[in-house]
Amino acid sequence: MYAPTDAMKLSPAALAGTGHASAPASSARLDGWLRALVDAGGSDLLLVNDAPAQVLVAGNWRPLDGDVLHGEAILDAFDAVLTSEQRDAFARERDLDFAHQIDGLGRFRINLHYQRGTPAVAVRSIPGAPPKLADLGLPDAVQSLASFNSGLVLVTGGTGHGKSTTIAGLIEHINQKRRAHILTVEDPIEYLFANGQSIIEQREVGDDTPTFASALRHVLRQKPDVIVIGEMRDLETMAAALTAAETGHLVLATLHTSSAAHTLARIIDVFPAAQQGQVRAQLAASLRAILCQRLLPDQLNDGMVPAVEVMMATPAIRRTIRENETHLIYGMIETGRRVGMCTMEQSLRELVDSGRVSPTDAVAGASDPLRLQAMIGMVADDPMLAGEPK
Repeated sequence: MYAPTDAMKLSPAALAGTGHASAPASSARLDGWLRALVDAGGSDLLLVNDAPAQVLVAGNWRPLDGDVLHGEAILDAFDAVLTSEQRDAFARERDLDFAHQIDGLGRFRINLHYQRGTPAVAVRSIPGAPPKLADLGLPDAVQSLASFNSGLVLVTGGTGHGKSTTIAGLIEHINQKRRAHILTVEDPIEYLFANGQSIIEQREVGDDTPTFASALRHVLRQKPDVIVIGEMRDLETMAAALTAAETGHLVLATLHTSSAAHTLARIIDVFPAAQQGQVRAQLAASLRAILCQRLLPDQLNDGMVPAVEVMMATPAIRRTIRENETHLIYGMIETGRRVGMCTMEQSLRELVDSGRVSPTDAVAGASDPLRLQAMIGMVADDPMLAGEPK
């Protein structure tokens, strides 16, 4: 599952928390918020000045019972878990990403930031154990992505749409199935892995390496079989990922893109025009698959269900990349069901037909809303389409 199920409202007393006995009051308040997030069955927690704490449950923000928050009090609650280096970095950069764990409760990815001159916090709850691919509701073809010995596999989608969970599922599948040296570069580390068949090293940007690019400059000397890049953010990181994929390593990485064609364009366009022909050749040679995913409210329970676009790098796909004909890719994916491919619209139609996703949510999540409307028999003036699809 990509999201817990039941939500509940907590009293102000519960929000006070039951932190560790030796922890200061500010840490107890932080523990209380995080416990409220878990007990509410939420995926995210938002703390903003002049508003009560909010949790995200099945795609909907819900307020927790409690007082209106104030920025400095929010920051004070986190002070006890920050190192002096993190405090200095936050004061300097006005943004800070880190992970925090409470034994017996869970692990959390936390972003501190400023808005309108006041501190605010966004928290993501990370399940304790890495997920199993079979439990994520993804197509069977996704499991095959973990069987590649080399090449580039990209998992893409918007923030909060399950990229990290899918990557963790692929890592754990490899870990349980074959002997390999897996090396991850993350900001921050989210899921914690125990060695199974594989040996897993996890490097955190900031603590273990200064940047993604710095880690990847040295990664080939560390003899990994599988390299996991938490996010391909810039030219240097993308170039290093392509080189590693070309030299016999399996590279798993994420991007914030919404379709396979958009993903390819994003990577190629990062490079100067003079290098783009070479980058297209590298992608054509090393790419194995692109998985784009989107989470939507599940009509059968209180969780979320993934809709996916799957592009496998067939010889025809490789040729279109190499010859800069990526406008043909959508049609190739659409007709490639036999090799495990599907478009986002085909996936959404199946979810609508099975009753998992409402037509309105499906159209709102489609890359091509008009195409999906035609596929599911909806017309533009259908009352279920009130509001603009995104």
